[in-house]
Amino acid sequence: MSLYHETAEILLMNSGSLRSRVFGKKKLKSQPAQVFALAIESCKWNIVLKEVIENADFLRLERKVTPVLSILLVHDLLLAKRGIALPATHGLRTAIERYKARLLAEFTKARIRRKLPSLEAFKEHIEAGLERREDATIKPYPRWVRINTLKTTLKDEIEKSFSDYQQVTALEDVRKTGSKLMFIDKNIPNLIALSPSIEISRSVAYKSGAIIFQDKSSCFPAYLLNPLPADGDVIDACSAPGNKTTHLAAILQSLNSEKVSSFQSIHAFEKNNQRAEIMDKMVKLAGASHRIKFNSGEDFLNTNPCSSIFDHVGALLLDPSCSGSGIIDREEMPYLHVPSISKFSLSDGLRQKRRCVKTVPAKIKNQKRKFEETEDMTFLVDDEGEITALESSRDLEARLNALSSFQLKLLLHAFKFPAARKITYSTCSIYAQENELVIIKALEDPYVKKRGWRILKREEQVSGMRDWPVRGSREACGEHESLAEACIRTNKGDDHGTMGFFVAAFVRDQIQ
Repeated sequence: MSLYHETAEILLMNSGSLRSRVFGKKKLKSQPAQVFALAIESCKWNIVLKEVIENADFLRLERKVTPVLSILLVHDLLLAKRGIALPATHGLRTAIERYKARLLAEFTKARIRRKLPSLEAFKEHIEAGLERREDATIKPYPRWVRINTLKTTLKDEIEKSFSDYQQVTALEDVRKTGSKLMFIDKNIPNLIALSPSIEISRSVAYKSGAIIFQDKSSCFPAYLLNPLPADGDVIDACSAPGNKTTHLAAILQSLNSEKVSSFQSIHAFEKNNQRAEIMDKMVKLAGASHRIKFNSGEDFLNTNPCSSIFDHVGALLLDPSCSGSGIIDREEMPYLHVPSISKFSLSDGLRQKRRCVKTVPAKIKNQKRKFEETEDMTFLVDDEGEITALESSRDLEARLNALSSFQLKLLLHAFKFPAARKITYSTCSIYAQENELVIIKALEDPYVKKRGWRILKREEQVSGMRDWPVRGSREACGEHESLAEACIRTNKGDDHGTMGFFVAAFVRDQIQ
């Protein structure tokens, strides 16, 4: 019983992404993953379920079944393999199942009205996002796909995996649900954007590691680092889950550094053993194992930069833990279209009508009070999935200060590697405390100055990054206008179709 009531309560909450609503809620009796899955699937089918429930016209007869509960219960009745997850004699289950024949008939009519020949076709229709009636001004994010050149080429994948996609010249054209459209990115080599909601995770290319799901902005650090053969080996300091690491491996291979005399390796660090196991699988699937020296369970901060193991390390990629405030939650704002209850006919009786009028406002009032208690609570879900409840701006400030202190410590450690000449620092955060302010503090450090480190200027960056229009925060950089130009940002919600991200690079002209 708690599964449906708890899911309904979460869907009615006034703030927060669906993920933070579910995983940030304390004392859930149901499994959070089960609640999340039910909410997601019910929202996908929401328009159809609303139509079916209204046409079946049973809500006015079942006082215990609220409109939101009806969406969840009817979803499981019609679409879940095991039906409604309640005992056979439970009141809510019997209240829905007594109308099973009517609901099935209306569901079939809904499919036929859409001219869909089967239930499978209906499911594909829903997965393609063709039933959504959301705000037309909100454009869905494209599906970014990196072609893994360790295993294939862009040309081959266009001809094989995406042969039935129409190539377009503008990213805006791709951001349409239900259409098989493809855009070849102009900033990052071997990156394409596909129409959202088209299922490709079951494709041979994805299962074989030939293509990798990776947000465009997540490709910036490895591309900006631009590790040339003369730069020697590379360190990925916080490597899991491995997308940036395998991207580095692909870039190294593209620069023809396979010769034994100049073979470049990647030292990958991940202190979390569970995340390290996931990364190990991804690296093997991507065909990058031959280049990567995996330091599973080891903390980059505990390394000795002067160890002979790192004598040839000339480039480092740092993407430390952060607030994750720029991450796109594809279920960030679930749309819920609630079925309406038809008016009572005279035959329903005045007494029954009066009972409903008395009880419904009381329920609404109690629900409103309950949700108002959590409305001001904010949840910060970091890039590792950990959730921090923030009750005030002070809590947020304290969390950002703790993160930025760790990030600066990691960055200062990277400057100590004797042969290093390039470093990229990136986060998926929107906050200047974790981005520009960390860069400024690092550049002001006496040791960093002594070693000759400086920011990589915009005009020195690889072409795709130099041409990227969104730069660092001028407000955060203050009088350092050139520093703002050197920093790179992406903003979630704008026309570029990326998540919120930040990256900057450091270089030194002479190794001291």
